[in-house]
Amino acid sequence: MGGDVALDPAREESELRSYLGEDFRLDRLQHYQEHLDAEVAEIAHEDTFYLTSKAYLYNLTAFAMTGTKLPYLRELTKRVPAGARLLDYGCGIGSDGLLLLEAGYRVEFADFDNPSVAYLRWRLEQRGLQAPIHDLKKGVPDGYDAAYAFDVIEHVPDAFAFLGEMEQRARLVCVNFLEPEPGDQDLHHELPIRELLRYVAGHKLRHYALLHRRSHLVLYEPERAGPLARVLHRVRMRSR
Repeated sequence: MGGDVALDPAREESELRSYLGEDFRLDRLQHYQEHLDAEVAEIAHEDTFYLTSKAYLYNLTAFAMTGTKLPYLRELTKRVPAGARLLDYGCGIGSDGLLLLEAGYRVEFADFDNPSVAYLRWRLEQRGLQAPIHDLKKGVPDGYDAAYAFDVIEHVPDAFAFLGEMEQRARLVCVNFLEPEPGDQDLHHELPIRELLRYVAGHKLRHYALLHRRSHLVLYEPERAGPLARVLHRVRMRSR
């Protein structure tokens, strides 16, 4: 249905090398988790970490190089046609959206203004691509055909509020819920998997798949909420 997505791990590494220049350290890419854990411990405050971390560039690059998210992207492209307007919500360095842009989708990105987004801007320019990047603090438009977030929701404190933000902006929502396992990052919040799946089942579920033995991928059509329903949704989220 959609365009093919093909990962090039060497390109992920070479772009980070070029961006960081003399500051690039191969050992930080090879041992990204150790360096990330050290920086998280040093900064201590989670929000400050996401807004300032450069070590996170290595973490996100190394993770993109593994191809872990390719099955998510392929499930999305099977069900959403090329040319559709997509929102990469919580985009980080934008590896998912860049693949979709090159596969023929109209992708827009959303995240906080931080070093990861600065790198994404550079990557877009280097690849000769153009795409809006929205600052979550300043607001994100709506009207998208689909909003997606892969391996993102476990990083936020309120998973239901996160889904609500995506639902207000797109006709379809595609997201994965990750079961916890020993050795997970300190940055991961344990998700209420059963409650989230029950919540999604209350909408029009278009697709479900269990990937990597612990990742619940869902693609669903949220209710088109009017102004009153949106207010009630926010009140419900605050009361959780």
